[in-house]
Order: sequence, then structure tokens, then C-alpha cells
Amino acid sequence: MEIAKPSRNKGRSRIVRNLNNGIQDLSSEHNLQFYSIPPVETISLQEFEEYAVERLKVLKVIETAGAKYVKGSEKYNDHVELEIRKTPFKRLLKHSDIVSESDLHKARQLDKISHFILRLAYCRSEELRRWFLQQELDFFRFRFQCETNLSERKKFLEINKLKYEPISDTEKNSVQEQLAQAGKVDAGRVNTLEYFKVPFTEALDLVRARRVYLHQGSAYVPYEEMVSILLSVYRTKLSQALAVTSRALPHLEEDDRLLPMLCGLSKRYLGQDYSNRKINVGQITADMIEMLSKKSFPLCMQHLHQALRQNHHLRHGGRMQYGLFLKGIGLSLDEALKFWRSEFTKIMDGDKFDKQYAYNIRHNYGKEGKRADYTPYSCMKIIMSNVPGTGDYHGCPFRHMDADLLKQKLRAQNIGGEYLDKIMIDLKGNHYQLACTHYFEAVHHLSLDTHNGINHPSQYFDDSQKELNGNKLVSSGGTNRSLRPASQNTPKSKPSQVSQHSDSGEMEDDFDFEAAVHSIPQE
Repeated sequence: MEIAKPSRNKGRSRIVRNLNNGIQDLSSEHNLQFYSIPPVETISLQEFEEYAVERLKVLKVIETAGAKYVKGSEKYNDHVELEIRKTPFKRLLKHSDIVSESDLHKARQLDKISHFILRLAYCRSEELRRWFLQQELDFFRFRFQCETNLSERKKFLEINKLKYEPISDTEKNSVQEQLAQAGKVDAGRVNTLEYFKVPFTEALDLVRARRVYLHQGSAYVPYEEMVSILLSVYRTKLSQALAVTSRALPHLEEDDRLLPMLCGLSKRYLGQDYSNRKINVGQITADMIEMLSKKSFPLCMQHLHQALRQNHHLRHGGRMQYGLFLKGIGLSLDEALKFWRSEFTKIMDGDKFDKQYAYNIRHNYGKEGKRADYTPYSCMKIIMSNVPGTGDYHGCPFRHMDADLLKQKLRAQNIGGEYLDKIMIDLKGNHYQLACTHYFEAVHHLSLDTHNGINHPSQYFDDSQKELNGNKLVSSGGTNRSLRPASQNTPKSKPSQVSQHSDSGEMEDDFDFEAAVHSIPQE
């Protein structure tokens, strides 16, 4: 089957249809879902992107919290809840009579549609599927633990046809001692817990850990441990769905607007906008870069700067990453030409530099070609795009550098102890931005896990300047130049707004979500 092309009739009304072969979608009646039935709504392409970005923000919160805290711990739950309450998903954390039915329906609709959009975006490779699967499972676990309403718990099991029956008080009393011994709790506390009968084959993890009581082929599982079983069910369902979706991707190639958007979501930067900033322009000069590189540059930019100083040349990938970073922190076009010329002309004459390299520098500043004002690369773009090859120095050292070489480099900067241990643990877990955050804390002598997180090289520079100079930028000549906080110069976009730097193109048309999802072959 083929995906229907979006209509170009901008005035087309939205429709809601039910073509799920007569299957009633009861999952929309609950805050928790396994996302077994695709959504039927028709939404605009602008909403398509907005929904995806909102969910991506939440999954990034889940990832960061899981890397910093023990999953399920009080600190973990507090951090996740605090961040999610800043998003439209806040209405799904706990069922409340205060929330209107209309608002609750919209939140559930956002939840379902956004999940399926990211399923399309993250099914393209094994690495993306693994990341998406892990974050979705952690998100489900958090929401399940937040659901304290007994009737809502039972309703979720019924909707998903999970025949796990809660045991009666009479049966609980008859095996009270065994339940207490298996759960390693006081017998008196057993009366306050709710237990479910589950086929022991579906609770093998709990059986292996000897955390449940077994009797006649059934495991007596307390509600707090039910999440382990539900996660196993969800993992199986979602893994199969991602595999099926990945085989349907060729159908999306017919829509030249949808596919680029989906491909770009995994590299989407969701933080502060660092384009068109004017706070430092004219204040940073070519002569100051050497000093600033040692104090306030992230490791990726230090690596590029050192390679440039050593080789007096960088390949295209390095020039783009480093040149746009320097532009972003306030280096003007004239100063940029001066800086690059001073290095390159150590191995070539000025005419060759002007003919082969000056044009590209002016192009990055929007003075040549299509005159686009290019923006600095975010951490995600550096990590996910354009893997460096032999002779290249761009990329993220935490992602692309050999671990032993990186450790040697960090020790040469007097970074060791807890900081180094934390960074190496982050690398093993593929948490490269968290590793950069811990590097920032080490360089600036901050307590571990006190920084909110590094998401952009320009953010690293700004935060470093604030830590070192209290919003004062020290010039190479020793004169203090005032820096205004970034928040006074670049207002944060509202959550509902789509980033102006999206590569998705025009977002005027409607997208028939049902036609797209139902074209995916079902197993």
C-alpha cells in the first residue's frame, strides 16, 4: 500500500474517521497506553512537527534523568515530574478531577499521535530504535508508578486484555506468611499491598530474583512489581512495531516534505536559539581566541583549535563546525577573515587563501551565495552528523575519540578522580552530552551533577563566561568587556512554536495521519 500525499488544499477541513477494521480504540480512555492501535486523526504538517518536538523534549528529559539518578529513586522521580510539568504531558501524570475532559482528551491525543510520529522517525536504524525503545519504556515506567488510582490500574489491564486478576483478601490471608517471606516484608504490611496472579512464565525476571511467591503455576506479584511484567509486554510490542515500521519507510519517499522532517528529528536541537545573537559581536577579536579557547571552549572546539594551530589548516567539516562556533560567540566577519588568514597563510600565500577559503567564510556569514545566515552546530548535530575520518578533527571527542586517548587527554588537563570516573561511565552509557556536562563541572570546579546540562557549544561558552567572570568577558589586553546574560538577548520560544531552523520546509498542508499509518503492513 502507498502513503497518500498530503493535500495541497490549505483550506481543507480536518476530519476524524475510524477505519481500524471496526476495532474500538479504548486506549484513548486511559492515560497509559501500549499504542497498539494507530491514531485516526488528520492533522496539519505544522502540528505534526510540533507534536514530535514536544514528545522528543520529554524523552530527552527521561534520558538525562536516567543518566544522572537511579531510575525510580526519589531524586529521579522528582526531576522527571518537575520537567514534564512544564510540558503539555503534565495532565497525564496523575488523573485529576480538576482537569476538564476536553483538556484530558487533547493530552491523550497528543500522547498517542506524538508516539507514532517518533516511531516513524526512530525506526530507521538499530541505534535509533534502541534509543527510542529505552526512553519509551522508562517513560511508561514513570507514568505507571505515578498512577495511584486502583480503578485506573484495573482499567488499564482490562483495556489491554491483560488477564491479571487481583487476589482476594481471603486468599491473601491464607498465604500471608509466604508472601511476606518472598517479598521480604513484614507480615502485617502484606495486608496493605495489592497482589496479582500472573502466569509464572510472564514473571521470569521476578522468579529468577526470588521476589515473588509461586503456587500452582502462578506468581503472586505485588502491584509495585507489576511494572516489570508490563514493561516486558510493552518491549515486545514496541520492538515488533518498530521493525514493521522500518520496512514501510520506502513508502514515505514519495512525500518530499515529510521524510526530511522525520530524518532530522533525531538530530533536532531543542534548547535556546543561538542564531542571530548580537551580544558579543565586535567584542571578541581574533587576538582573544587563543586565551578564550583555554578557558571557555568546550572540548570539541579546543580540539579543533589545537589542530588548527598545529597544522595551520582544517578540512571542510572542521572549518564549518569551528567557524560557525566562532561566529556564534561573537567573532565578526572581518575578525574571522583575519583569524583564518593568519593561520592558513603560514602554509600558503594570501592569494591562494583568498581564492579557495575566503569565499566559504563569507558564505557562512550570509555574504555570498544564497546569503543564508548559517547557525552554529548544536551538540546533537555534531554527535549525529558527518562522522570524522582520517585527518579530520571535527565531531564530538566524547563520541568519536578513542576512549583511552580521551582519558589521556583529560588527565593532561588535570581532570581525574570522581570527574573522570563519571565521564567514563557516561561514555559507556552513550551519554555524550552528560559527559560534556561533567567535563564542564570539572574545568570550573563545580560539584558533580549541579549543572543543568550542556546541549550546545555556545551554551558551554556562555555558561563558562558566567562562572569565570560573572557576565564579564576579559579581553586579551586585560580590559573587562560587559556581557549581558543570554536570556536578555534571545527570548525562549514558546513550547507550541516550531523552531525556525527546521529543515522540513513549508508546513502549510494537512497530513492524513491515518492514511500514512494504515499503509504500514501489519503482522
